[in-house]
Amino acid sequence: MSKQDGSGRQVTVDPSDDLTATILHVDMDAFFASVELLEHPELVGKPVIVGHRSSRSVVTAATYEARKYGVNSAMPMSIALRRCPQAIVLEPHFERYTHFSKRVMGLLGEVTPLVEPLSIDEAFLDVAGARRLLGTPWQIGTRLRERVFADTGLHCSVGAASTKFVAKLASSRAKPDGLLVVPRAETLAFLHPQPVTALWGVGGKSEEQLQRLGLRTVGDVAHVPIDALRRALGPANAARLHELAWGRDARVIELGRDEKSVGHETTFETDVTDAVVLHRELLRLSDAVGARLRRAGVQARTVSLKLRFEDFTTISRSRTLGEPTDLGKRIYEEARALYDAASQGGRAVRLIGVRGEGLSGAVASLGLWDDDEQWREVEGAVDAIGSRFGAGIVRPAALLGETPRRRISGGDD
Repeated sequence: MSKQDGSGRQVTVDPSDDLTATILHVDMDAFFASVELLEHPELVGKPVIVGHRSSRSVVTAATYEARKYGVNSAMPMSIALRRCPQAIVLEPHFERYTHFSKRVMGLLGEVTPLVEPLSIDEAFLDVAGARRLLGTPWQIGTRLRERVFADTGLHCSVGAASTKFVAKLASSRAKPDGLLVVPRAETLAFLHPQPVTALWGVGGKSEEQLQRLGLRTVGDVAHVPIDALRRALGPANAARLHELAWGRDARVIELGRDEKSVGHETTFETDVTDAVVLHRELLRLSDAVGARLRRAGVQARTVSLKLRFEDFTTISRSRTLGEPTDLGKRIYEEARALYDAASQGGRAVRLIGVRGEGLSGAVASLGLWDDDEQWREVEGAVDAIGSRFGAGIVRPAALLGETPRRRISGGDD
């Protein structure tokens, strides 16, 4: 959690048409404290500290109003209350933080499956593949912040840049409740005036070493002979800081095992045996998976089916495709074939799910003919209509006029 008090805030107010800032860093504002304030709206705008009121305890979180008095997380509670005696202390509730973190990460996954959570309240996103459907990084960041607030009542700050390092720095400068876009061409102009502590890995000791060399800004570090850095910090640290000072950061979004797929599943209110109903639900789920794949600019190599029966036994079946796809129709065909082969004599189904796995960047068909060209155009048109008027406004005929009787969940596993 950031220790900033919001002073020196820098945001991109006017819409930016830049397309190079495709790495987003999303950071919840005073996350633990903000979650507590959902239960205590009368305390909004007041200095609030989250933690146990004990001389031996430490500050878990603090609102920006408390931070202005020098209160920071991990500070002894006794010091925090001396600095801000009028602060209101609330007990922490970690189960609430986990709940809201999952909700927020789920929203991020609806933008792109290329999400790298850093902690309970922050994550990186790569939105390069989402630009065609969702717009510029500024538009994506703006809508994402609006969606997070509408769904959770919590604010977040977003930094957009061409590298992870600059995106994270931008989000910290945008706090609280802001968006800062740093186009690739403007990276050094943004970066070089920052203090040396803005460089990842520069703490108290290394800051002292850099200041002994007369280096107080990132620009100073960029322009000092690298031999001087090596003598002060050692070869590895010198090379790393030199690269960062010039805005160079080759790291990409790192996906854990559980972020390499996109899926949706349905838990029925009552168990279902009718194959027609289950086929129709597979169509709905497959369309939803395909839309998310296209929105993220990725394709799935494998289609997976999940079935949970009335006795809670659960099975999974999967099939690897000849070519990766992002089309709901193709996903449905495979999922339906998997279901028909695994239905086990019409056993009642409690839950059914469809997932696209083995994700990779979308590529154009290399063949002379594209068997899916017609459907690709149809689903592309549905995407365009949905992005303008809302998802689900156009649906397959088989899904029209039905009465929903299910609970749907979706996420990136």
